[in-house]
Amino acid sequence: MDILFSNVSIVTMDEAMHVLFSAYLGVTGTKISYISKEPPKEAPEKIIDGTGMVVMPGLINCHTHLALSLLRGAAEDCGPGQWLQDYVFPRTDLMDSRAAKAGITLALAECIRFGVTSVSDLFAFGEVTAQAVADAGLKANIAPPLSLFADESQDFDFETDPACKSFRELVEKWHNYDHGRIRIDAGLQGEYTGNYRLWEPLSAYAREQGLGIQLHLAETKEEETSCQDRTGLSSAALLDCHGIFGVSATAAGCAHLEEEDRLLLAKRKASAVCCPVSGMKFASGAAPVMELVKSGMNVALGTDSAASNNNLDLFEEMKLLGLLEKQRTGDPSVMPPQASLMMATVCGARAQGRQDSCGMLKVGMDADLILVDFTAPHLMPSHNILSSLVYSAHGSDVALTMVRGKILYAGGKFTTIDLDEVVRELAEYAIDKVFTPVKSES
Repeated sequence: MDILFSNVSIVTMDEAMHVLFSAYLGVTGTKISYISKEPPKEAPEKIIDGTGMVVMPGLINCHTHLALSLLRGAAEDCGPGQWLQDYVFPRTDLMDSRAAKAGITLALAECIRFGVTSVSDLFAFGEVTAQAVADAGLKANIAPPLSLFADESQDFDFETDPACKSFRELVEKWHNYDHGRIRIDAGLQGEYTGNYRLWEPLSAYAREQGLGIQLHLAETKEEETSCQDRTGLSSAALLDCHGIFGVSATAAGCAHLEEEDRLLLAKRKASAVCCPVSGMKFASGAAPVMELVKSGMNVALGTDSAASNNNLDLFEEMKLLGLLEKQRTGDPSVMPPQASLMMATVCGARAQGRQDSCGMLKVGMDADLILVDFTAPHLMPSHNILSSLVYSAHGSDVALTMVRGKILYAGGKFTTIDLDEVVRELAEYAIDKVFTPVKSES
């Protein structure tokens, strides 16, 4: 046994939601090898005293845009349309690979610091993102979004289009890298950035290669109204007609789905990803979680980007998700804390296609876990650990983050990311690259 966490409270998130107190968890290589109330007979190579700590599965952030950490706080108090057109698009047009790398690495450090062990990213710069994730040690599903705005009079061929060709090269190089630690998904910004000439060959390619697909879906009422006016169909129904939900799909938003769309997506085994902080900040609406669950959909949790949320703290998302659903339904008993925790762990692993290896603490599963320090004043006393994790804890309470048995963060230090170098790169290049030209025009 390489590492033994001793005298620790263990939140397993297994099928029975076992919570073990004053227990022991062992890690051998990349796997969890021991869980018990009794100490192991064999002496481990290293013991980590978990007194006052809770060990739980690493959190899974199923929707974000890592590189947009460069735009944190750059646009406030506006709706998503204005936010995109006036602030995000002009600056992302100026972003190059070097600036993107700085933003991505900064976001990965934030994820690790806040206990995220796997992340789903929907943004450009797929090659840069994959290399940064490989170096940082997390798991990730990476989906560079493809678009097609051309009308039918313009040529488009999925086989020869430069962006589509680049995507296929990314799949060949990075899909299932390091025994599946990195996976490549197909990506769409949304229904409004493409048409069937892209959707059909993309979905066929995804099926052929065993890829999932990430997209935004029904995030705003305006998005759904526009699709209905143009096509006579909801965005979910339209995309389904052209095969998008014929593969494992992760749909972010889902705030404005009608019942028939929820049932359709459940039948297609699509996952909904709720991003409550971003949705409330935009005033675009929060997904009706209980309706999504009752329809049969898998529901996971995401932060969206730091540009629309301002941080990547999934603990904050868990708390707001539960509170919003109680307020929306008028029922304080809905969304108990274990439901929020499941969406951030078990359901997230399912959405990423990783349910066989992570999302729970079980012997034989990957050692993707975090230690949460329950000696902080705001976490004492803890009469219910699950409640404390959802309603009292913050990402900053994470004391250790481990992925596949490798410690990525502990004792206030990152083991795979040189944060000082990231800060220098932000100050000396990335921020000026993205912002100075825009400033000079104003």
